Amino acid sequence: MTQLESARKGIVTDLMRQAAAAEGIDPEILRQRMAEGTAIICHNVKREKGLPLAVGKGMRTKVNANIGTSKDDTSIDKELEKARVAMRAGADAIMDLSTGGPVDEIRAAIIAETDVCIGSVPLYQAAVDTVLKKKKALVDMTVDDIFDGIAKHLDDGVDFITVHCGVTRSTVERMRNEGRVMDVVSRGGSFTVEWMAHNNAENPLFEHFDRLLEIVKPYDATLSLGDGFRPGCLADATDRAQIHELILLGELTQRAWDAGVQVMIEGPGHVPLNQIEANIQLQKRLCHGAPFYVLGPLVTDIAPGYDHITCAIGGTLAAAAGADFLCYVTPSEHLRLPTVADVHEGVMASRIAAHAADVVKGVGGAMDKDIAMAKARKNLDWEGQFTLALDPEKARRLRAESGVDEEHGACTMCGEFCAYKVMSDGSRKQNVGG
Repeated sequence: MTQLESARKGIVTDLMRQAAAAEGIDPEILRQRMAEGTAIICHNVKREKGLPLAVGKGMRTKVNANIGTSKDDTSIDKELEKARVAMRAGADAIMDLSTGGPVDEIRAAIIAETDVCIGSVPLYQAAVDTVLKKKKALVDMTVDDIFDGIAKHLDDGVDFITVHCGVTRSTVERMRNEGRVMDVVSRGGSFTVEWMAHNNAENPLFEHFDRLLEIVKPYDATLSLGDGFRPGCLADATDRAQIHELILLGELTQRAWDAGVQVMIEGPGHVPLNQIEANIQLQKRLCHGAPFYVLGPLVTDIAPGYDHITCAIGGTLAAAAGADFLCYVTPSEHLRLPTVADVHEGVMASRIAAHAADVVKGVGGAMDKDIAMAKARKNLDWEGQFTLALDPEKARRLRAESGVDEEHGACTMCGEFCAYKVMSDGSRKQNVGG
């Protein structure tokens, strides 16, 4: 029996208790939300070492870090270091998107290295096996190749898989009729569109969705229904293709729930600030409250090198409006494969966005952290500030670099004119207001 089926039968499982404890909520509340589909636990039954991750309504907003090789950089060691850095920076999940080198070994190594939630895009596996191993064209993938890749990832212990089930021939037609600046920017989406065109066939993941559910269910993994038509620029946001795909994902969500399979929905993308809240509301309405996993959203197209910032701005608004899971973007987005340092920066930027949104959503304990920081700052309690900081190491380093040695001294911005020192010293000398 899957976690969803247990929840619907009123059974609180050990995984629910463990995930609820990590969230600081009553396990029964988590069970109820899982039963209605507004929360999930990402955990493959084969991952004995993995920690269950609760995502959804009333939970802390989670952050995912994408890592993985490409044809130009196939180092397993680099990707493992990125995984370690992402975990140290506080990422809740890691997605392995490797498309270069020994992808099976890389995925196995990342899974063995971590205890956080692991995601993947199995279609990449099918593409790599077809192009590099079979020496065929990408469009020569067979339906069995696609499903074999899914089974391989799940058997390795991947907790959630991105599957582009809403990329259909009718959605492609809507995109082309309306017109887009950037067409399809999702890698998995583009693979699927070209496969359908070449083979004059429907997307196998849509046409054979029941087969997909049969493969996933024994592992109790989560389906992350991918956004193959996510906008790649502001001008393409919230168009017919994106919304038609979302309608289809809502229908597939109900079918997955009926089969006892947990679901979350992936979302845009590049979206102007004034459309973000509407996008979240549409997803929640059309997909029946299923958890929403967003890439960004990026709120401008002209900040290469700083897209972790555009992502944090959009991610804050999205999560405050109800998004549940943020996929980070690094400073290298649109430019190169991210470095280890980029991974750290990307995770921190999205964690800031997630926490800022949690304060707005009233997630338990979120505001308490900010109040504690305010008190530590008022008392010039530097150690307390470092402990409470999202990135204690950086805060401590910047303080040390200022050259101030005294434990309770002000920072070099204000020195003796520090407002906290002025008020503290004045209050001791005069009974102001007394």
